[in-house]
Amino acid sequence: MLGAILKQLIIGVGIPEDIREAFQKAKKLFGGCSLPLISVVENLKRTIITSYARVFICLDALDESPPKQRQELLESLREIVRFSPNARLFLTGRPSIYDEIVRCFSKVVRIPVCPTHADIQGYLEKRLDRETDPDAMDDGLRADIIRIIPEKIPEMRQEYRKSS
Repeated sequence: MLGAILKQLIIGVGIPEDIREAFQKAKKLFGGCSLPLISVVENLKRTIITSYARVFICLDALDESPPKQRQELLESLREIVRFSPNARLFLTGRPSIYDEIVRCFSKVVRIPVCPTHADIQGYLEKRLDRETDPDAMDDGLRADIIRIIPEKIPEMRQEYRKSS
């Protein structure tokens, strides 16, 4: 993931010679594999990010990454932000990973996102409109789905909070 961030940032400033050399060296040492994580982090924090006035790193659905990789990623991001005052992070994920994020970053602003009753109803209607088998449900079942599921969301949130 950090390699993808490095690639995106390089597009704006060109490939510095030290990064080009690091990739060439990695090709020889690792049989054509990519740079080791520590090298990517060093290049990001010392060379690339400093080329910009401000850098925003946005990672979506962080909770979907495996815990070990997520921990390595968070530690690497912490290292980058610590040495690059112009870097900012925007991370999204389910509430279950909030504690992991707080352990890595002292200044965290949390913005909970909760869909409204109307959001959920609209989503359900659109999904049900895509049903390809017209005999799969009648109007009564459709109405029950659109009525009952949004009513159950608060209960689901409470159960989710208890389990995380």
